[in-house]
Amino acid sequence: MNNPTILTGLRVNSEFTLGNYLGALLPMVRLANKYSSKSQINIFVPDLHSIISEVDGNLKQNLVRSLKVYLAAGLKINQNVHFYRQSHVPAHSELCWILDCTATMGELNRMTQFKDKSDGKDSVNVGIFNYPVLMAADILLYDAVYVPVGEDQFQHLELTRRLAERFNHNYGEIFTLPATPKKQAEFMADGRGDEGIRVRDLQNPQKKMSKSSRSENSKIMLSDNPAAARKKIMSATTDSVGKIQFDMMNQPGISNLLQIEALVNNLPLQDVISTWAGETHYGDLKQKVAESVATMLEAFQTRVGEISDDEIMQLLEKGEGYANKTANDKLRKVQECVGL
Repeated sequence: MNNPTILTGLRVNSEFTLGNYLGALLPMVRLANKYSSKSQINIFVPDLHSIISEVDGNLKQNLVRSLKVYLAAGLKINQNVHFYRQSHVPAHSELCWILDCTATMGELNRMTQFKDKSDGKDSVNVGIFNYPVLMAADILLYDAVYVPVGEDQFQHLELTRRLAERFNHNYGEIFTLPATPKKQAEFMADGRGDEGIRVRDLQNPQKKMSKSSRSENSKIMLSDNPAAARKKIMSATTDSVGKIQFDMMNQPGISNLLQIEALVNNLPLQDVISTWAGETHYGDLKQKVAESVATMLEAFQTRVGEISDDEIMQLLEKGEGYANKTANDKLRKVQECVGL
């Protein structure tokens, strides 16, 4: 397809971390700004997905704040960029049920995320089990080809393609298949400008930075006071090698700091690596990264504060008009196929 629909959504159980922002949201904004002159850009709030686990704070406030982040990150709004809430487009839930009747228990049992989240638990809510089917509905309703997600979601994309192929085989070419994970990765690299962005936990750099981490010093939230964020960087785990170099395998803490320095300043990673080549004082690197992060947060928080709730609600109202029309047209075709 010459002008494929691009769809993205980030759960709003809590606010975003610096890792969410640098690794997922900012690259998506770059892609949206690049392609929105011709392609439809669907930025939806997956609030139905969000309630499968505990919500930190008020869900409605979280979703408004999350959309402000997109605008503060530089997203340019035009007639092809659409904000909408998943829960405000009922077709998502209805198509999910129809796809449930196409999916098998075996397929969903094999989902790695379900295995991880249910491991060792006596019971787990059905939403966690059924999550990939709702994700498939989110994608297929809009004929989305590119769905920028992390590698941990690639298995769900494969399921989406499989369900679409199965339905099309039975009823005709109703659904557009999203691109393969390989193609998705190539597309996402276009937004990142560098493959493999994965901002790490500041205390345990073997893991990615996660908003669910219990350690406050392990993560930087976008609402963190810049001074507090500076302290978190200064206390970040490094190593005893005594040499500043990018080696994610053997020096993940130092490598993570170099990556953060590049990302918050919008610099090529290799340029930052070259700047610090041969240096041995970890404290100097920490000080520089801490200052960069604090400066970035201060400017970012100012931009967020300038965006009103009313502006977001107006964008949602407009986007949900588009989303309901588009989704209902597709759902009607699906209903006719199955005899509803």
